Amino acid sequence: MMVCEYKPGLEGIPAAQSSISYVDGQKGILEYRGIRIEELAEKSTFLETAYLLIWGELPSKEELKTFEHEVRYHRRIKYRIRDMMKCFPESGHPMDALQASAAALGLFYSLRDLHNPVYIRESVVRLIATIPTMVAAFQLMRKGNDPVRPRDDLDYSANFLYMLDEQEPDPLMARVFDICLILQVEHTMNASTFSARVTASTLTDPYAVVASAVGTLGGPLHGGANEEVIQMLEKIGSVENVRPYIEHCLQTKSKIMGFGHRVYKVKDPRAIILQGLAEQLFEKFGHDKFYDIAQEMERVVEEKLGSKGIYPNIDFYSGLVYRKMGIPTDLFTPIFAIARVAGWLAHWKEQLAENRIFRPTQVYNGLHEVTYTPIDQR
Repeated sequence: MMVCEYKPGLEGIPAAQSSISYVDGQKGILEYRGIRIEELAEKSTFLETAYLLIWGELPSKEELKTFEHEVRYHRRIKYRIRDMMKCFPESGHPMDALQASAAALGLFYSLRDLHNPVYIRESVVRLIATIPTMVAAFQLMRKGNDPVRPRDDLDYSANFLYMLDEQEPDPLMARVFDICLILQVEHTMNASTFSARVTASTLTDPYAVVASAVGTLGGPLHGGANEEVIQMLEKIGSVENVRPYIEHCLQTKSKIMGFGHRVYKVKDPRAIILQGLAEQLFEKFGHDKFYDIAQEMERVVEEKLGSKGIYPNIDFYSGLVYRKMGIPTDLFTPIFAIARVAGWLAHWKEQLAENRIFRPTQVYNGLHEVTYTPIDQR
């Protein structure tokens, strides 16, 4: 019998062949379909990048216009889904609300025609269009307010920010938000993408695929880390407290949120871009004292742990950007999901092309031939 080597977390074990994105963790390189993330952040839009990831190439002017039009006019959600969301507890986390709502979409679009390109495109458009509406709707409903209707005259990112408070966003804020979505849309075989591909391999519908991935993304070791970064900065409170806090974490072997990455051994290229975006917002809308704390943390952590390849990841600065936009902390991860849906759908589509259901093995370390003990003798 072959003995398999056990790798906790499947670290270093390829789970798929993919042409969607590429990471070089030693050099700090991230590419989507071969295009560097820095170039896409500077020149592209979220919907153009989503099209690139899902269909494998940049769209023509007409293709992009058609895709944007389709997404724009599928933003509204069924009234029964809204009614369902009104029954969610106000204290519930928005990620839980999003997971339930995404899964509920499958009830309304239950036809499962995975070999039909029309079905695939309609599913892609519907999920990319409605996920932001659901996130914004729950944010208002849990405060006892009716959701804000999408505005067809606003682009993808500006419309989402508008639906949060019914105020048309500043153009810089809308553009920064759009870039944030580009940075968060895809990142090779991370936990939620693996979850999406495993679910997709069973040939269930894409709504179940996205709901599965949303549940995975909500964990504090994955997408939820950006919320915990802000909580950590609040706890530290001042620049003077940074070094004692870091030293205490090292002594107690506690995790420092927003630092370290399974792949990157240099500063995450997305964190570099996010830091620049944060500074643009601070310059126009005022400074945030948490940024001073964050910069000091980066200096101290590099001093203490830089030799081990531990540097800021995407979660470290994304929270500061969203905080400056006035976005509640517990919406940070749902926004991550708004972006990542397009990446999950790209992997869903790729998985369908050469599907084989995932069925890994295990290394059994339990007992054998144990005698059953009757209940009155235990």
